[in-house]
Amino acid sequence: MSYDFDLFVIGAGSGGIATARRAAEYGAKVAIAEFSSLGGTCVNRGCIPKKLMVYASHFPDLFSEAVGYGWSEVKSTLDWQKMITSVNNEVKRLNAIYERMLANSNVTVFQGHATFVDTHTVVVGETSVTSDKILIAVGGEPTKPDIPGIEHTIVSDQFFQLPEQPKRMVILGSGYIACEFACIMKGLGSQVTQIFRADHILRGFDEDLRLTIQEEMEKEGIKMLSGHQLTGIEKTEEGLKLHLEGAKDVIFADAISLAALGRKPKLEGLNLENIGVKVEKGAIWVDEYSRTSVENIYAVGDCTDRINLTPVAINEGRAFADTEFGNKPRLMSHENVPSAIFTIPEAATVGLTEAQAREKYGDNIKIYRTKFRPMYYVLPEKDKKTMMKLVVNSETNKVLGAHLVGDHAGEIIQGVAIAVKMGATKADFDATVGIHPSVAEEFVTMR
Repeated sequence: MSYDFDLFVIGAGSGGIATARRAAEYGAKVAIAEFSSLGGTCVNRGCIPKKLMVYASHFPDLFSEAVGYGWSEVKSTLDWQKMITSVNNEVKRLNAIYERMLANSNVTVFQGHATFVDTHTVVVGETSVTSDKILIAVGGEPTKPDIPGIEHTIVSDQFFQLPEQPKRMVILGSGYIACEFACIMKGLGSQVTQIFRADHILRGFDEDLRLTIQEEMEKEGIKMLSGHQLTGIEKTEEGLKLHLEGAKDVIFADAISLAALGRKPKLEGLNLENIGVKVEKGAIWVDEYSRTSVENIYAVGDCTDRINLTPVAINEGRAFADTEFGNKPRLMSHENVPSAIFTIPEAATVGLTEAQAREKYGDNIKIYRTKFRPMYYVLPEKDKKTMMKLVVNSETNKVLGAHLVGDHAGEIIQGVAIAVKMGATKADFDATVGIHPSVAEEFVTMR
Protein backbone atom coordinates (compact mmCIF):
# COMPACT_ATOMS: atom_id res chain seq x y z
CA MET A 1 0.00 0.00 0.00
CA SER A 2 1.21 3.51 -0.80
CA TYR A 3 1.29 6.16 1.94
CA ASP A 4 1.87 9.92 1.89
CA PHE A 5 4.80 9.55 4.29
CA ASP A 6 7.13 6.89 5.64
CA LEU A 7 6.95 8.47 9.11
CA PHE A 8 4.50 10.91 10.63
CA VAL A 9 5.51 12.39 14.00
CA ILE A 10 2.88 13.83 16.32
CA GLY A 11 4.53 16.47 18.48
CA ALA A 12 7.48 18.72 17.61
CA GLY A 13 9.18 18.77 20.97
CA SER A 14 12.78 17.72 21.49
CA GLY A 15 12.06 14.01 21.05
CA GLY A 16 9.81 14.43 18.04
CA ILE A 17 12.14 16.77 16.18
CA ALA A 18 15.21 14.62 16.88
CA THR A 19 13.39 11.55 15.58
CA ALA A 20 12.06 13.28 12.46
CA ARG A 21 15.48 14.62 11.50
CA ARG A 22 17.27 11.32 12.14
CA ALA A 23 14.73 9.36 10.07
CA ALA A 24 15.00 11.92 7.27
CA GLU A 25 18.79 11.51 7.27
CA TYR A 26 18.22 7.87 6.37
CA GLY A 27 16.11 8.88 3.37
CA ALA A 28 12.65 8.51 4.89
CA LYS A 29 9.87 10.84 3.79
CA VAL A 30 8.89 12.49 7.07
CA ALA A 31 6.22 14.87 8.36
CA ILE A 32 5.66 16.33 11.80
CA ALA A 33 2.62 17.98 13.41
CA GLU A 34 2.70 20.57 16.18
CA PHE A 35 -0.18 22.66 17.53
CA SER A 36 2.06 25.13 19.37
CA SER A 37 5.61 26.46 19.02
CA LEU A 38 8.38 24.19 17.80
CA GLY A 39 10.61 22.79 20.51
CA GLY A 40 7.95 21.58 22.93
CA THR A 41 8.01 22.04 26.69
CA CYS A 42 11.80 22.06 27.06
CA VAL A 43 12.46 24.98 24.73
CA ASN A 44 9.30 26.99 25.27
CA ARG A 45 8.11 26.35 28.83
CA GLY A 46 10.78 24.32 30.60
CA CYS A 47 14.50 23.60 30.52
CA ILE A 48 15.73 26.58 28.49
CA PRO A 49 13.78 29.54 29.93
CA LYS A 50 14.04 28.03 33.42
CA LYS A 51 17.84 27.69 33.22
CA LEU A 52 18.16 31.28 31.98
CA MET A 53 16.20 32.42 35.03
CA VAL A 54 18.40 30.22 37.24
CA TYR A 55 21.40 32.16 35.92
CA ALA A 56 19.62 35.44 36.65
CA SER A 57 18.86 34.34 40.22
CA HIS A 58 22.56 33.73 41.00
CA PHE A 59 23.74 37.33 40.60
CA PRO A 60 22.71 38.68 44.04
CA ASP A 61 24.86 35.98 45.70
CA LEU A 62 27.75 36.71 43.34
CA PHE A 63 27.53 40.42 44.17
CA SER A 64 27.68 39.74 47.92
CA GLU A 65 30.38 37.08 47.66
CA ALA A 66 32.61 39.40 45.64
CA VAL A 67 32.94 41.67 48.70
CA GLY A 68 34.79 38.87 50.51
CA TYR A 69 37.35 38.93 47.72
CA GLY A 70 37.98 42.65 47.98
CA TRP A 71 35.44 44.07 45.56
CA SER A 72 33.35 47.04 46.63
CA GLU A 73 29.74 46.44 47.53
CA VAL A 74 27.32 46.35 44.59
CA LYS A 75 23.86 47.90 44.76
CA SER A 76 21.70 46.51 41.98
CA THR A 77 18.01 45.97 41.30
CA LEU A 78 16.23 43.55 39.00
CA ASP A 79 14.30 44.76 35.97
CA TRP A 80 11.82 41.89 35.82
CA GLN A 81 10.31 42.92 32.52
CA LYS A 82 13.71 43.18 30.85
CA MET A 83 14.68 39.73 32.13
CA ILE A 84 11.42 38.10 31.00
CA THR A 85 11.62 39.79 27.60
CA SER A 86 15.21 38.64 27.10
CA VAL A 87 14.34 35.08 28.10
CA ASN A 88 11.39 34.92 25.72
CA ASN A 89 13.40 36.45 22.89
CA GLU A 90 15.90 33.62 23.25
CA VAL A 91 13.04 31.12 23.09
CA LYS A 92 11.82 32.73 19.85
CA ARG A 93 15.34 32.51 18.42
CA LEU A 94 15.43 28.79 19.18
CA ASN A 95 11.99 28.31 17.61
CA ALA A 96 13.35 29.80 14.37
CA ILE A 97 16.39 27.52 14.52
CA TYR A 98 14.18 24.44 14.84
CA GLU A 99 12.11 25.64 11.90
CA ARG A 100 15.24 25.95 9.76
CA MET A 101 16.58 22.57 10.87
CA LEU A 102 13.35 20.82 9.89
CA ALA A 103 13.28 22.62 6.55
CA ASN A 104 16.91 21.70 5.87
CA SER A 105 16.07 18.07 6.68
CA ASN A 106 13.14 18.15 4.22
CA VAL A 107 10.66 17.40 7.00
CA THR A 108 7.13 18.62 6.19
CA VAL A 109 5.58 20.58 9.08
CA PHE A 110 1.84 20.58 9.76
CA GLN A 111 0.58 23.24 12.17
CA GLY A 112 -2.29 22.03 14.34
CA HIS A 113 -3.59 19.17 16.48
CA ALA A 114 -3.20 15.70 14.99
CA THR A 115 -5.93 13.11 15.60
CA PHE A 116 -5.92 9.44 14.61
CA VAL A 117 -8.54 8.29 12.11
CA ASP A 118 -7.12 4.79 11.83
CA THR A 119 -3.74 3.15 12.44
CA HIS A 120 -2.22 4.71 9.31
CA THR A 121 -4.22 7.95 9.01
CA VAL A 122 -4.23 11.19 10.98
CA VAL A 123 -6.11 14.42 10.50
CA VAL A 124 -4.51 17.80 11.16
CA GLY A 125 -7.15 20.50 10.92
CA GLU A 126 -8.97 19.64 7.71
CA THR A 127 -6.02 17.79 6.15
CA SER A 128 -5.96 14.00 6.11
CA VAL A 129 -2.53 12.36 5.94
CA THR A 130 -1.46 8.72 5.69
CA SER A 131 1.82 7.25 6.89
CA ASP A 132 3.47 3.84 7.07
CA LYS A 133 4.72 4.44 10.61
CA ILE A 134 3.48 6.98 13.15
CA LEU A 135 5.39 8.22 16.21
CA ILE A 136 3.62 9.83 19.15
CA ALA A 137 5.82 12.38 20.95
CA VAL A 138 3.27 14.72 22.51
CA GLY A 139 4.98 15.09 25.89
CA GLY A 140 3.21 15.96 29.10
CA GLU A 141 1.35 18.78 30.78
CA PRO A 142 1.05 20.15 34.34
CA THR A 143 -1.77 18.96 36.55
CA LYS A 144 -3.85 20.86 39.08
CA PRO A 145 -5.62 19.27 42.05
CA ASP A 146 -9.37 19.71 42.51
CA ILE A 147 -9.20 22.28 45.32
CA PRO A 148 -11.50 25.28 45.81
CA GLY A 149 -9.80 28.38 44.42
CA ILE A 150 -7.13 26.48 42.47
CA GLU A 151 -8.05 28.62 39.45
CA HIS A 152 -6.15 31.48 41.11
CA THR A 153 -2.85 29.63 40.71
CA ILE A 154 -0.61 29.26 37.70
CA VAL A 155 1.26 26.16 36.55
CA SER A 156 4.92 26.06 35.64
CA ASP A 157 4.17 26.49 31.92
CA GLN A 158 2.75 29.97 32.62
CA PHE A 159 5.59 31.13 34.84
CA PHE A 160 7.59 32.75 32.06
CA GLN A 161 4.72 35.04 31.09
CA LEU A 162 4.30 36.78 34.46
CA PRO A 163 4.07 40.51 33.72
CA GLU A 164 5.63 41.51 37.03
CA GLN A 165 7.55 39.90 39.88
CA PRO A 166 5.41 38.61 42.76
CA LYS A 167 6.74 39.93 46.08
CA ARG A 168 5.24 37.03 48.03
CA MET A 169 5.41 33.70 46.23
CA VAL A 170 3.92 30.41 47.36
CA ILE A 171 5.14 27.24 45.69
CA LEU A 172 2.90 24.19 45.96
CA GLY A 173 4.74 20.89 45.68
CA SER A 174 8.00 19.20 46.60
CA GLY A 175 9.29 17.85 43.28
CA TYR A 176 12.27 19.21 41.39
CA ILE A 177 10.19 21.73 39.42
CA ALA A 178 8.71 23.18 42.62
CA CYS A 179 12.13 23.32 44.30
CA GLU A 180 13.77 24.95 41.29
CA PHE A 181 11.16 27.69 41.05
CA ALA A 182 11.32 28.28 44.80
CA CYS A 183 15.07 28.89 44.52
CA ILE A 184 14.74 31.02 41.39
CA MET A 185 12.20 33.33 42.99
CA LYS A 186 14.11 33.58 46.26
CA GLY A 187 17.29 34.41 44.37
CA LEU A 188 15.46 37.09 42.41
CA GLY A 189 14.31 38.70 45.65
CA SER A 190 10.79 37.38 46.30
CA GLN A 191 9.62 36.13 49.67
CA VAL A 192 9.07 32.40 49.11
CA THR A 193 7.05 29.80 50.99
CA GLN A 194 7.04 26.20 49.78
CA ILE A 195 4.15 23.98 50.88
CA PHE A 196 4.03 20.19 50.52
CA ARG A 197 2.46 17.13 52.08
CA ALA A 198 5.60 15.00 52.51
CA ASP A 199 8.12 15.30 55.32
CA HIS A 200 10.90 16.22 52.90
CA ILE A 201 11.29 17.48 49.35
CA LEU A 202 12.35 15.49 46.27
CA ARG A 203 10.79 12.10 46.89
CA GLY A 204 12.62 9.38 44.96
CA PHE A 205 16.05 10.98 45.19
CA ASP A 206 18.78 9.82 47.57
CA GLU A 207 17.97 10.62 51.19
CA ASP A 208 21.24 12.47 51.87
CA LEU A 209 20.71 14.56 48.75
CA ARG A 210 17.12 15.39 49.77
CA LEU A 211 18.01 16.41 53.31
CA THR A 212 21.03 18.47 52.26
CA ILE A 213 19.12 20.44 49.64
CA GLN A 214 16.23 21.12 52.00
CA GLU A 215 18.61 22.29 54.72
CA GLU A 216 20.47 24.58 52.32
CA MET A 217 17.26 25.98 50.82
CA GLU A 218 16.04 26.86 54.31
CA LYS A 219 19.38 28.58 54.97
CA GLU A 220 18.70 30.69 51.89
CA GLY A 221 15.51 31.91 53.56
CA ILE A 222 12.89 29.77 51.84
CA LYS A 223 10.13 28.97 54.32
CA MET A 224 9.24 25.28 54.09
CA LEU A 225 5.89 24.03 55.36
CA SER A 226 6.07 20.24 55.27
CA GLY A 227 3.30 17.82 56.11
CA HIS A 228 0.55 20.24 55.12
CA GLN A 229 -2.44 19.64 52.88
CA LEU A 230 -3.81 22.60 50.93
CA THR A 231 -7.59 22.68 51.31
CA GLY A 232 -8.50 25.92 49.57
CA ILE A 233 -7.42 29.28 48.18
CA GLU A 234 -9.36 32.45 48.79
CA LYS A 235 -8.91 35.76 47.00
CA THR A 236 -8.89 38.65 49.48
CA GLU A 237 -7.85 42.29 49.58
CA GLU A 238 -4.57 41.22 51.18
CA GLY A 239 -3.86 38.78 48.37
CA LEU A 240 -4.39 35.07 47.98
CA LYS A 241 -5.17 33.43 51.32
CA LEU A 242 -4.16 29.78 51.54
CA HIS A 243 -6.09 27.42 53.79
CA LEU A 244 -3.90 24.60 55.09
CA GLU A 245 -5.04 21.60 57.08
CA GLY A 246 -3.51 21.76 60.56
CA ALA A 247 -1.57 24.99 59.96
CA LYS A 248 -1.41 27.62 62.69
CA ASP A 249 -0.14 30.48 60.54
CA VAL A 250 -2.21 32.22 57.88
CA ILE A 251 -0.37 32.21 54.55
CA PHE A 252 -0.86 35.00 52.05
CA ALA A 253 0.59 35.27 48.57
CA ASP A 254 0.41 37.97 45.94
CA ALA A 255 -2.07 37.75 43.10
CA ILE A 256 -0.04 34.88 41.65
CA SER A 257 0.79 31.54 43.24
CA LEU A 258 2.49 28.61 41.55
CA ALA A 259 1.13 25.08 41.43
CA ALA A 260 3.93 22.60 40.72
CA LEU A 261 2.17 19.41 41.66
CA GLY A 262 3.16 17.03 38.90
CA ARG A 263 2.65 16.37 35.22
CA LYS A 264 0.78 13.82 33.14
CA PRO A 265 1.01 12.58 29.52
CA LYS A 266 -0.87 14.87 27.14
CA LEU A 267 -3.07 12.32 25.40
CA GLU A 268 -6.40 14.13 25.08
CA GLY A 269 -7.68 14.45 21.53
CA LEU A 270 -5.42 11.82 19.98
CA ASN A 271 -8.28 9.31 19.68
CA LEU A 272 -6.06 6.48 20.91
CA GLU A 273 -8.98 4.48 22.31
CA ASN A 274 -10.46 4.01 18.83
CA ILE A 275 -7.31 2.57 17.23
CA GLY A 276 -6.31 0.14 19.97
CA VAL A 277 -3.25 1.89 21.43
CA LYS A 278 -2.90 0.60 24.98
CA VAL A 279 -2.79 3.18 27.77
CA GLU A 280 -1.69 2.18 31.30
CA LYS A 281 -1.96 4.50 34.30
CA GLY A 282 -2.51 7.46 32.00
CA ALA A 283 0.57 6.81 29.84
CA ILE A 284 1.10 5.07 26.50
CA TRP A 285 2.37 1.53 26.95
CA VAL A 286 5.45 0.74 24.88
CA ASP A 287 7.92 -2.13 24.61
CA GLU A 288 11.71 -1.82 24.79
CA TYR A 289 11.77 -0.59 21.18
CA SER A 290 9.19 2.16 21.92
CA ARG A 291 6.53 0.24 19.96
CA THR A 292 2.96 0.58 21.21
CA SER A 293 0.37 -2.19 21.21
CA VAL A 294 -0.28 -1.30 17.55
CA GLU A 295 2.50 -2.65 15.34
CA ASN A 296 3.20 0.46 13.22
CA ILE A 297 2.66 3.07 15.96
CA TYR A 298 5.44 4.10 18.34
CA ALA A 299 5.79 6.54 21.23
CA VAL A 300 8.71 8.27 22.96
CA GLY A 301 9.23 10.84 25.68
CA ASP A 302 7.03 11.99 28.53
CA CYS A 303 3.83 10.55 27.03
CA THR A 304 5.20 7.08 27.87
CA ASP A 305 6.09 8.13 31.44
CA ARG A 306 9.34 6.18 31.61
CA ILE A 307 12.03 8.72 32.49
CA ASN A 308 10.67 12.20 31.82
CA LEU A 309 13.83 14.03 30.74
CA THR A 310 14.52 15.80 27.45
CA PRO A 311 17.75 13.90 26.61
CA VAL A 312 15.93 10.62 27.27
CA ALA A 313 13.17 11.51 24.79
CA ILE A 314 15.80 12.47 22.22
CA ASN A 315 17.73 9.22 22.70
CA GLU A 316 14.55 7.12 22.60
CA GLY A 317 13.54 8.79 19.34
CA ARG A 318 16.92 8.41 17.69
CA ALA A 319 17.11 4.75 18.75
CA PHE A 320 13.72 4.22 17.08
CA ALA A 321 14.85 5.98 13.89
CA ASP A 322 18.15 4.05 13.80
CA THR A 323 16.28 0.77 14.23
CA GLU A 324 13.39 1.36 11.83
CA PHE A 325 15.00 3.49 9.12
CA GLY A 326 18.76 3.17 9.49
CA ASN A 327 19.10 -0.61 9.66
CA LYS A 328 20.99 -0.12 12.95
CA PRO A 329 18.86 -1.87 15.58
CA ARG A 330 19.55 -0.59 19.07
CA LEU A 331 17.83 -0.12 22.41
CA MET A 332 17.71 2.98 24.56
CA SER A 333 19.00 1.98 27.98
CA HIS A 334 17.10 3.55 30.87
CA GLU A 335 19.73 2.51 33.42
CA ASN A 336 22.19 4.98 34.94
CA VAL A 337 20.58 8.05 33.38
CA PRO A 338 22.07 11.17 35.02
CA SER A 339 19.93 14.12 36.03
CA ALA A 340 20.36 17.50 37.68
CA ILE A 341 18.21 19.69 39.92
CA PHE A 342 18.89 23.39 39.38
CA THR A 343 18.19 24.52 42.91
CA ILE A 344 20.43 26.69 45.10
CA PRO A 345 22.60 24.78 45.75
CA GLU A 346 22.48 22.66 42.62
CA ALA A 347 22.24 18.87 42.81
CA ALA A 348 22.93 16.02 40.42
CA THR A 349 22.76 12.27 40.51
CA VAL A 350 23.39 9.11 38.51
CA GLY A 351 22.67 5.48 39.30
CA LEU A 352 21.06 3.96 42.36
CA THR A 353 20.18 5.75 45.56
CA GLU A 354 21.33 4.15 48.81
CA ALA A 355 17.82 2.88 49.47
CA GLN A 356 17.52 1.35 45.99
CA ALA A 357 20.92 -0.30 46.32
CA ARG A 358 20.09 -1.81 49.71
CA GLU A 359 16.77 -3.11 48.38
CA LYS A 360 18.58 -4.79 45.48
CA TYR A 361 21.81 -5.95 47.15
CA GLY A 362 20.93 -6.10 50.84
CA ASP A 363 23.87 -5.54 53.19
CA ASN A 364 26.44 -5.81 50.40
CA ILE A 365 26.59 -2.03 50.13
CA LYS A 366 29.28 0.39 51.23
CA ILE A 367 28.66 4.13 51.42
CA TYR A 368 31.31 6.81 50.93
CA ARG A 369 30.09 10.23 51.98
CA THR A 370 31.58 13.65 52.61
CA LYS A 371 30.17 17.05 53.50
CA PHE A 372 32.24 20.23 53.61
CA ARG A 373 32.38 23.94 52.91
CA PRO A 374 33.98 24.54 49.50
CA MET A 375 37.02 26.82 49.41
CA TYR A 376 35.12 29.42 47.35
CA TYR A 377 32.93 30.27 50.38
CA VAL A 378 35.77 30.69 52.87
CA LEU A 379 36.59 34.34 52.08
CA PRO A 380 32.93 35.43 51.77
CA GLU A 381 32.42 33.64 55.13
CA LYS A 382 29.30 31.84 53.97
CA ASP A 383 28.09 28.62 55.55
CA LYS A 384 27.29 26.75 52.35
CA LYS A 385 27.83 23.02 52.28
CA THR A 386 28.63 20.57 49.51
CA MET A 387 27.60 16.92 49.92
CA MET A 388 29.11 14.10 47.85
CA LYS A 389 28.25 10.43 48.02
CA LEU A 390 29.18 7.16 46.33
CA VAL A 391 27.10 4.00 46.65
CA VAL A 392 29.29 0.92 46.10
CA ASN A 393 28.62 -2.80 45.87
CA SER A 394 30.98 -4.21 48.51
CA GLU A 395 31.21 -7.59 46.76
CA THR A 396 32.10 -6.39 43.26
CA ASN A 397 33.48 -2.95 44.24
CA LYS A 398 31.33 -1.51 41.44
CA VAL A 399 30.06 2.06 41.86
CA LEU A 400 26.28 1.83 41.75
CA GLY A 401 25.42 5.49 42.29
CA ALA A 402 26.93 8.94 42.65
CA HIS A 403 25.16 11.91 44.24
CA LEU A 404 26.24 15.51 44.64
CA VAL A 405 24.81 18.70 46.15
CA GLY A 406 26.86 21.80 45.43
CA ASP A 407 27.88 24.35 42.83
CA HIS A 408 28.14 23.07 39.25
CA ALA A 409 26.79 19.67 40.29
CA GLY A 410 25.35 18.95 36.86
CA GLU A 411 28.63 19.68 35.11
CA ILE A 412 30.52 17.39 37.50
CA ILE A 413 28.08 14.48 37.43
CA GLN A 414 28.02 14.44 33.62
CA GLY A 415 31.62 13.21 33.66
CA VAL A 416 31.08 10.86 36.58
CA ALA A 417 28.07 9.38 34.74
CA ILE A 418 30.37 8.07 32.00
CA ALA A 419 32.36 6.10 34.56
CA VAL A 420 29.23 4.74 36.26
CA LYS A 421 27.69 3.82 32.88
CA MET A 422 30.86 1.92 31.95
CA GLY A 423 30.76 -0.06 35.21
CA ALA A 424 33.70 1.60 36.97
CA THR A 425 34.74 0.28 40.36
CA LYS A 426 35.71 2.22 43.45
CA ALA A 427 39.28 1.14 42.71
CA ASP A 428 38.98 2.85 39.30
CA PHE A 429 37.84 6.04 41.02
CA ASP A 430 40.71 5.75 43.55
CA ALA A 431 43.26 5.25 40.77
CA THR A 432 42.16 8.45 39.04
CA VAL A 433 44.27 11.50 39.87
CA GLY A 434 42.18 14.36 41.21
CA ILE A 435 42.28 17.92 39.89
CA HIS A 436 43.42 20.08 42.79
CA PRO A 437 42.03 22.26 44.20
CA SER A 438 38.53 21.41 43.02
CA VAL A 439 35.29 20.09 44.46
CA ALA A 440 35.16 17.31 41.87
CA GLU A 441 38.38 15.73 43.14
CA GLU A 442 36.50 14.52 46.22
CA PHE A 443 34.87 11.85 44.07
CA VAL A 444 38.28 10.19 43.60
CA THR A 445 39.65 10.75 47.11
CA MET A 446 36.81 9.61 49.39
CA ARG A 447 37.81 6.91 51.87
